[in-house]
Amino acid sequence: MKIISKTLAIREAVAERKRLRGPARLEYAIADRLGMLDARAWNLLTADAGFFMSHAYLVALEAVLPANLAPRYALIFDGGQRPVAAVYMQLVDIGVAQVRPSKASKVETPSRAALDKLAARVTQRVLTCGNLLSYGQHSVAFAPDADPDVAWHGVAEVLYRVRAADKLRGSAHFVLIKDIHEPHKRNSSSLSNLSYRYVETEPNMVLTLDAAWKSHDDYLASLASKYRSGIRNSVFKPIDEAGCTIESMPDITAMRSRIHELYQAVQRNADFRPYELKEDYFPVLQRVAGDRLRCGILKRDGAVLGFLITLADGETAVAYHIGFDREAAAGLPIYLRLLHVGISDAILLGCKRISFGRTALEPKAALGAKPETFGILLRHRQPVLNKLIKRLLAGIGHDDAPDRNPFKKTADAG
Repeated sequence: MKIISKTLAIREAVAERKRLRGPARLEYAIADRLGMLDARAWNLLTADAGFFMSHAYLVALEAVLPANLAPRYALIFDGGQRPVAAVYMQLVDIGVAQVRPSKASKVETPSRAALDKLAARVTQRVLTCGNLLSYGQHSVAFAPDADPDVAWHGVAEVLYRVRAADKLRGSAHFVLIKDIHEPHKRNSSSLSNLSYRYVETEPNMVLTLDAAWKSHDDYLASLASKYRSGIRNSVFKPIDEAGCTIESMPDITAMRSRIHELYQAVQRNADFRPYELKEDYFPVLQRVAGDRLRCGILKRDGAVLGFLITLADGETAVAYHIGFDREAAAGLPIYLRLLHVGISDAILLGCKRISFGRTALEPKAALGAKPETFGILLRHRQPVLNKLIKRLLAGIGHDDAPDRNPFKKTADAG
């Protein structure tokens, strides 16, 4: 009986795989520029998908995308020409030189120098369903009544078509869909039959903002005394004693060179750097975001030493781009102070939560942020992964976020 059941299961899996490898009963419009597609259909599908899938943002982004990124867009329709899904993609050329080995393995040898020289000339093309400049599910927006299996089948076919069409410019060695979280992980599970592998990445750290907090002082007052004293003595006090001030920058344009310089100081120290933002990107982002964006800066003696851009995406504030002077940060807790700027700005923006993104899990957990599971769907064609893919997969391994509760116990609150 078990053998029969197993045989039937295998047959069903083979049949499902065969079905998915065939064309979906859908129709597609695929374009290099969003202006080539039906704006009304895009707006209809993305109305509830947030800022990062909005027509205005994506059109503005086209003018300031990093040099190694090229956008692709798709609208998926059913047989009756009803819009089913909007898909945002990026083709990115990543050089092996952009994938830095861990510091522990950086031993200067003649062979290392030769390898680094070769790496500077080696690139790989990646087809990404989603936005490498953001974190979150900013890849697909579905019609409310769309069948998940059918819609994701259509997304897979779009990715196949885009990858096939771009072979003239160079083959994409692997395809990834980012950033997958529930319910999208569950709804896209059928893609495993097309060799898409789900890989969990570092979690997104999210701090829920109490509706009673009207200022950062209210947030501090909600903390247990140990955490509150630690913040005041270890973060705020050294910053204040150094003569640093916190300000809001209403117009980035005049300071865009300095903002870009501080961004580069952080970006170039990262292990994985798939792109580098252009200087004009920051004022363009501020212009299209309008009142939903706040740029907090840390200054000393008139010089900007750090910044954090916080952007309201619906009820969620995204602690988005950060940059700081690394030399100054060696003696001052600039990064930690900027995290608190994000909390303050999120409250001022009227949001219910702040998304701090990945990395630096410990300090974010100490603020009260909790992990939200993120992952990617990855599909590669070559059985032997090259250095780039090995490094990418190695970087996907991550530590679990520490469990911290800095807030007063309910019985002690008030």
